[in-house]
Amino acid sequence: MRLSAIFIPIAAFVIAAIVSVFAARATVAVVEDRSVEAVQSALNEQNHDWANVLGDGLQVILEGEAASEVIRFRAISISGRMVDASRVIDNMTVTDLAAIAPPDFSVEILRNDSGVSLIGLIPASSDRDAIAAQISDISGEGLPVADLLETADYALPPSWDSAMDFALRALARLPRSKISVDPGAVEITAISESSEQKISLETELRRIVPSDVRMSLNISAPRPVISPFTVRFILEEDGAHFDACAVSAGVGEQTIMAAARAVGLTGSADCTHALGAPSRTWPVAVARSIAAVGELGGGTVTLSDADITLVAPQGTAQSLFDRVVGELENDLPDVFALEAILPVVPDASSEGPPQFTATRSPEGDVQLRGRLSDELLNTTAENYARARFGGSQINMGTRIVEGLPADWAVRVLTGIEALSMLSNGFVVVEPNSLAVRGNTGNEEASARISRLLIDKLGQTEQFEIDVTYVEQLDLVAGLPTPEECIAQIIGLSAERKITFEPGSATIDSAAQSLVDDIAEVLKLCAELRIEIAGYTDSQGREEMNQQLSQRRAEAVLVALLMRRVPTGSFSAIGYGEVDPIADNDTADGREANRRIEFRLITPEPIEEVLTALEEAEAEIEAVEEETGTTDEQN
Repeated sequence: MRLSAIFIPIAAFVIAAIVSVFAARATVAVVEDRSVEAVQSALNEQNHDWANVLGDGLQVILEGEAASEVIRFRAISISGRMVDASRVIDNMTVTDLAAIAPPDFSVEILRNDSGVSLIGLIPASSDRDAIAAQISDISGEGLPVADLLETADYALPPSWDSAMDFALRALARLPRSKISVDPGAVEITAISESSEQKISLETELRRIVPSDVRMSLNISAPRPVISPFTVRFILEEDGAHFDACAVSAGVGEQTIMAAARAVGLTGSADCTHALGAPSRTWPVAVARSIAAVGELGGGTVTLSDADITLVAPQGTAQSLFDRVVGELENDLPDVFALEAILPVVPDASSEGPPQFTATRSPEGDVQLRGRLSDELLNTTAENYARARFGGSQINMGTRIVEGLPADWAVRVLTGIEALSMLSNGFVVVEPNSLAVRGNTGNEEASARISRLLIDKLGQTEQFEIDVTYVEQLDLVAGLPTPEECIAQIIGLSAERKITFEPGSATIDSAAQSLVDDIAEVLKLCAELRIEIAGYTDSQGREEMNQQLSQRRAEAVLVALLMRRVPTGSFSAIGYGEVDPIADNDTADGREANRRIEFRLITPEPIEEVLTALEEAEAEIEAVEEETGTTDEQN
């Protein structure tokens, strides 16, 4: 009895403990399942279904591969809101990120009268000090430079240095511009002061752009202000043409050209887009005036601002003249005033009218011939010609006569000024007419001469302009190409050579004239990338020869610089005794090998570089296959 009384409580206690353990485990399992379910559901709702939730008692274990540390942290935060954060165990991993791609390097440069600003991202390996020094030189003293560039430590993109170097060279030429630089590409937007400067800048930039850089160029020129605003249209038996044509808008040009073609104009007229039109109805007035010339069957119409002068052909019937002029007067816009002239056939004269001629030869010599009214006009004409033609030779063949028209002095001086706008040609001045004929390198010369004659002699004046544009005379279009420049230098050096005093880098006095001639050629060329290469014979030590050739090449570079040749893009390299062109065993051969050569530096096209790389890789692979060697074995 006594033992049973003891065992019964013990058994009851043991059974109670066992029941408690199972109950606790059941409770923990329920809590675990509910926690896992709650956390998993919350993660799935936030699009984190990549994460797996496991339970370990009261602990919640997160497993899975997060795309980034940020996403991993968000998963932990979401779990910590569903259960006690201390119960969350992080067993997640983060995906190994691939190598970060380099950023897009680009620079935007703005330049105006207030200074220069730069903004963008450049490689850390760029020579920022050199860029800053160039920008400071370009902006000038006293003008600020806002440097907002940032850097990133990545490898230089292909053609980045070429693009940046070209952008800075372009910036130096464009005081009002925006230049965007990307690897291998430069976009330029700029404003020039005139159409001539626009053409000059476009030509020069296209010549100096590297072959591995794509250039987008947009240079605008302000429309010139023309006063008087002038159109002069002539219809003759051999066809119709404009001596001058000024328009204020593209639509206006179309209106004028349509009217001119309707009466016989062929080809284009190249009207000048300009400011200064007296009225918005200018194109209408021009078109109706041209139509009137067509109805008359010929003649000349001149519009100078709001004044219109219509000159009918000699022999036009009075009735036809009156009808056409009357219709034109009624059709013209209100601001325009018309003066119509029906010339009278002049009486025959045995001696002909008095005449003055001025001639300019292709070599630049000027001859003045004909009649002048007095000694004062003779002296004035000679001095005026010397002023207009600079250092040209002026040959006088004039004579003083009486009875010349009162405006003869004005007509003579105007003719001389018109001739100064031609490269070569002549001017014939008579009492009732003035003729200008010749060649020019300025496409707008004809229009400028026409405006000059109208301004000085009046709209009713009869004059004839026959000026031919010759591209070879154009100072811009006629500039030699880089290849032509080098060819000219080689031609100059064919029979002469740049020589030096024995054993030194001092240019011999006999070679100074050749250096002068080479400098004159280089001044006519756009900025070139030229290598000045120095060579010696094989006498002496190789190292000493290389150093001497280097000093001689640098001496030529300095000599050109002293002659005001822009040598910023030149390089001087001494090659010593390598690449002989003659036998070093003879005196003549050694003399030939001591030389200076000029070479045009042309960047190797990117396609050729890629081809060379591909060929090199193919050769390496072939060697590895033959030897059985691979990168892994190495």
